[in-house]
Formats: sequence, structure tokens, C-alpha cells
Amino acid sequence: MTDLLRDGLSQHAVQTTSLTRKLTIDGATEAYPVYRIKLDQLYYNDQNDRIATWISQYRAQHGGRAPEPADREAYNQIIEGFIVESNPDAIRKTKANIKLVDQREPGVVLNDGRIIDGNRRFTCLRQLSVEDTRFGWFEAVILDRSIERSAKQIKLLELSIQHGEESKVDYDPIDRLVGVYHDLLETGLLTPEEYARSTNESVTDVKKRMELAELMVELLEFINAPGQFYIARDLKLYYPLEELQKLLKKCRTEDEKEDLKNSVFVNILLRPSGDMTRFIRGFKNIMGSEQQEDFLEEQREIAAEVIGILPPPQEMSTQAIRDRVRTREDLSGSLERSMDKYLLRTRKTETRNRPILLAEKATGFLESIDVNILSRLGDSELQRLRRQLDLLEKAAAEIRRKLP
Repeated sequence: MTDLLRDGLSQHAVQTTSLTRKLTIDGATEAYPVYRIKLDQLYYNDQNDRIATWISQYRAQHGGRAPEPADREAYNQIIEGFIVESNPDAIRKTKANIKLVDQREPGVVLNDGRIIDGNRRFTCLRQLSVEDTRFGWFEAVILDRSIERSAKQIKLLELSIQHGEESKVDYDPIDRLVGVYHDLLETGLLTPEEYARSTNESVTDVKKRMELAELMVELLEFINAPGQFYIARDLKLYYPLEELQKLLKKCRTEDEKEDLKNSVFVNILLRPSGDMTRFIRGFKNIMGSEQQEDFLEEQREIAAEVIGILPPPQEMSTQAIRDRVRTREDLSGSLERSMDKYLLRTRKTETRNRPILLAEKATGFLESIDVNILSRLGDSELQRLRRQLDLLEKAAAEIRRKLP
């Protein structure tokens, strides 16, 4: 029996129920008893991926300090605000459902009251309990674990619950990247294989997400906002970063990769008009073309100007980007004109080279014919082949006559 459970039962802050919930911990699936726990015995888990992103914003606004769980109610009030702001519509729906039919899905908590699963339900119950005391209890499994001694097992359980079950939580993809960065790259708490098993994904997909997490960190460092993950969430950077990840595979050298990254980072920061992801796809047509080197050189010059206007790290925020960077229409206009100019040149080059490309394809098709099979063709098939070869010869002769 855990300390929280023993003390809570004696103080009537925890009650037994007839419910159970199945959990898979350390590879073993068991049915765990569910208890009713007074809300004031519980607190939010600051290690949760979604909450960690919001805490990065709190730190940026409070001199690097994070909310302190020691003052439990004040701490819960701060985190509750984050959770409501992250998805107010989901809170409204869950709250209405609990008010109608009570809490239907038990959560998971540690023996010190830290919530591992059920943040949204806990939030709704906290709000409902202000008006009606019958909502002052949270139903949950109580695990006899400590975040300090069992951090890895607890994280694996959390991942399994949040991402590995059939009904997955609607996580912001940036929140997931922050978790991947912290657990796999920054602390090395988990291996890609462990993460993949818990989230029911392939190791390949996890490694791709690790690459994306590294790109996110690089972008934030580039714009003078290291560790301010909330900016990546506010600016909805996941899908532009995903497009950049694909583009980087077209680069031949590390220098090309750096130039491309810096160019895309600047475009993301200034956000030229239109859909950002679609705009970044414009790079796809230029990269690998004859225009690539000149394009990246021009983009590099614009990037240098942009870097010069960035606020220092202590002043950087989403609002600072909107007010002091994205208002620079001269620079965003330069980026758009640069993109349009080199896309036009690329299209002209493609049009000019199209006859060569088609001739190369035709040659490749002919060379791929296995001549050994000709002896096995019937008369009608051979006749058809001869007709096609005659047409090819006539077409080639006509093109030759028109060559300068």
C-alpha cells in the first residue's frame, strides 16, 4: 500500500471503488484497482510533453523560473491555465460530458499525487467542483512509483497511454517533438527502440521525428530563442519543418544543407504571404536545378539582414516576432521576389531542357528492350514492332532536320 493511499484512506481523502483499469508496465499487463482521490491531493505532471511546452513559455516570461509544485494550489492554477488555453474546445466538451455522466475513464497517478494520465479530466473536475462538491474527486489507479526512482518506466507508461493505444490523444505535433527532444536527444532517458515500442510506431518513424526535433531546436537557436519551444508551437512550425526535412535529402554537401536550412528558417520567421508549407515546397523545384547556387546566395544575403534585426534572446517571444520581425514587409517582399524570380528561371530552364530529357527517356526505353526475346515473338508482334521502329526513325529524322 502506498503512502498516499495509506494516509489518504485514514484521512478519508482516498476511497476504494470496485473498478479496475488494465495497464501494461514493464511488459506485464495487469488490472489495477481504481480509487477515488480528493482533488486537493493531486497535482499536474510537469514532465508531461504537452505541459513541458507551456512551461517553456512560463520560464521565458518569469526569468527562467518554472512553476513550483511545492505550493500545490498555485502550481495547479498555473498549469490548469495552460491546459485550458491549449485546447479550450476539448475542455468544454469533456467538461459537459463529465457533468452529464460523471468521470467514465480512470486516470493514473503516482503515490505522491502526480498525475500521469488524465490531465484534461482533472482540469474539468477542478472547474466543476467549484460549483458542485460531488465533482471534488478524481478516479485513478495509484502507482507505487517515484518520478525520481522510476522516471524511465513512468515515461514509457505515459507514452503507451497517450500515443500507443487505439484512441490517441490529440497532441499538438510540436509538443510531441519537445518530448522526443527531451527524452531521446537531450537526456537520453529512452532509446528510439524503447520509444517505438511504447508508441506502437516503427523505429524508422521515431528516428525521423528525432531529426525533426533537432531541426526545431536549430531553428529556435537561429532566431535567438533557444529552448523557447512554445514559439515553435505558436507559429505552427511542425509541417514547414517536415517539408524542410524532405528538402535536405536533395542536398549534396553539408554547406548546401546549412544554406538551405538558414534560408528556410528565415522564410519561416518572416512568413511571406500564403500558406507557409506550400511556399517552402517552392524550394523543391529550385534545389537540384541550375539555379540553386545563385538562389541560395541571394537568400543568404537576405538572411544576413534578417539576423541583424532579431531581438536578443531575453526579448524574444512570439509577440516580438509578430511585432518586430513580421512587420518588415521590405524583407518579406525581398524573400518573395527572390523565390518568384528563381522559380521562373527554373521553369524556363526546364522548358528549354525538355526536348533533351524526353530524348534521353526515349533512348533509355529502347536500351531497356531485351533483344533475346525477339526470336520468340510471333509474326503479328514483329510487324507491330517494325512499324513502331519506323515511326521512331521518322520522328528522329524530323528532329535532326530542324537542329541548327
